Amino acid sequence: MKPEISKLGHFGLVSTDLVKSLWFFKEVIGLEETEVVNGVHYLRAWGDFEHHTLSIRAGEESCLDHIAWRTKRKEDVDAFAESLKANGTEIEWVEPGTEAGQGKAFRFKTPSQHTFEIYFEMEKTLASAETRSVLKNQTHRSWNRGVSPRRIDHVNLLSSLPTKEFADFLQEQMGFNLREYIEAPDGSYLGAWMSVTPLVHDIAVSFDPNAPSTHEVHHIAYWLDNAQDLLRAADILKENGIYFKGPGKHGISQAMYIYAIDPGSGVRLEIFTNGYLIFEPDWEPIRWTLDEMDIGFTYWGDQMDSKTENNPTIKA
Repeated sequence: MKPEISKLGHFGLVSTDLVKSLWFFKEVIGLEETEVVNGVHYLRAWGDFEHHTLSIRAGEESCLDHIAWRTKRKEDVDAFAESLKANGTEIEWVEPGTEAGQGKAFRFKTPSQHTFEIYFEMEKTLASAETRSVLKNQTHRSWNRGVSPRRIDHVNLLSSLPTKEFADFLQEQMGFNLREYIEAPDGSYLGAWMSVTPLVHDIAVSFDPNAPSTHEVHHIAYWLDNAQDLLRAADILKENGIYFKGPGKHGISQAMYIYAIDPGSGVRLEIFTNGYLIFEPDWEPIRWTLDEMDIGFTYWGDQMDSKTENNPTIKA
């Protein structure tokens, strides 16, 4: 049996201004802090069950230190390690407890040099009495403060590496499914939206020949329940002086969005809602072309542009 990825687990963020990043993610966005260990702050949304979906620590250069994926079975961690090594990928084991709440894991570089982490064991930490929900199927109380997203959603990576090379790796080595893609006139891919869940994308990868490196991050994303929550988020961001783009709606994924910049690390956060789910086992990937991007990227609302002063990327 081939090893399988079950879902996106968490992001490891390094910030040059930890105080600002913690203010942004805790007070403005409304993530809950599980604990602080050795200077690393572990956060999650009110509907996340695992110990954390975001860790933040201070550093001399802001970056997304790693992107973690949870396997379907405990034995899949070793199986993925063996499979990747057999295909020439170097791996580095992460001892249990190195990352708070997490068991045995390993990290490796993708062909684009983004750092991925593979794990299975993670504590399902009980929320504090002050923030615990009365609902047994919910971790923290919703709407405790700030935007208050329900859960982690996806990551979008930017690279000067051709998208098809990256997408092929994700499909062949990690079992991701191609859901939607942008095809250039020469047949190459300019973007790919891929998932292991019914979501349109747990990960998206985009090609930019002028990207500063092969391992840039366009954005990380958290999920809101509906469009009204997104409009409420716009008010909260504005009241706190946070620059943002949106609200708008993507054609690809059909989801609504707001993009905001963490003033501490410079990472772009997408607040995301609506869209559609994929349940068909014989799904045929949706092909988009460059001349359709007025609808594909932005069905309506602010056009996202990664080349402006207020739309930076950070390395991973």
